Amino acid sequence: MKQFTLNLPTFGFIVMTRGLLGIGIGLLISARLSAEQRRAVGLTLVLVGAATTIPAAMAAFGAAKPRTLAA
Repeated sequence: MKQFTLNLPTFGFIVMTRGLLGIGIGLLISARLSAEQRRAVGLTLVLVGAATTIPAAMAAFGAAKPRTLAA
């Protein structure tokens, strides 16, 4: 099993990007806003979340120091 150690800013960035993506998807399928507003806000959040996926993955796997646990 691999264990990754991330610093707090990197972890926060990853959580934030996943949150934006989830909120955007939620707004796209909700009925609280008008269809036009929902589409604009939801699509913007989905695009921001998707656009930050690659940097978040690079931050997680590039900056993290993998450690294997001893059996």
